[in-house]
Amino acid sequence: MLIYQWNEIMVRLLDEKDEQHLVRWLSDPAVLQYYEGRDRPHDLNLVREHFYEQDDVEHRCIVEHEGKPIGYIQFYELEEVERNEYGYGDTDEIIYGTDQFIGEADYWNRGIGTQLVQSMLSYLVNDKQARKVVMDPQSWNERAISCYEKCGFRKIRLLPEHELHEGQMRDCWLMEYAP
Repeated sequence: MLIYQWNEIMVRLLDEKDEQHLVRWLSDPAVLQYYEGRDRPHDLNLVREHFYEQDDVEHRCIVEHEGKPIGYIQFYELEEVERNEYGYGDTDEIIYGTDQFIGEADYWNRGIGTQLVQSMLSYLVNDKQARKVVMDPQSWNERAISCYEKCGFRKIRLLPEHELHEGQMRDCWLMEYAP
């Protein structure tokens, strides 16, 4: 099901036929270096467990560029636990979070990630009435942080030892976009 189309970018809900894309992308060490970790390659069973067998509020989507599947994005309204963890427990504003990666390395460093994030921001603000959108990239991931800052995100605060990545708890930045 189509979520939205924005120029060459199309975002649609994950379908069973997308399993093989996810397996390929999430077994590529170049992708895993930034998403999940090189110590966590995904086979078909792990892809099904993490992306298809979850009963939660995340909208899991495939990103297409000019009709070709090139990546993954998920978005979700923050729930109480995340609101409290990130310091938004005292507000009832609509706040969304997103996570994404481009799984086709040939599409890196071409501005497509920036287009993807900008298009998702437009969708969340205009269609979902988000008052804020947040992400929590690992603090060492300068390329992702630069992309998010280009899209209007700003660093709010450091989250020490926030995410397990390649056997270590890594610091992350809480980044916020507020239109």
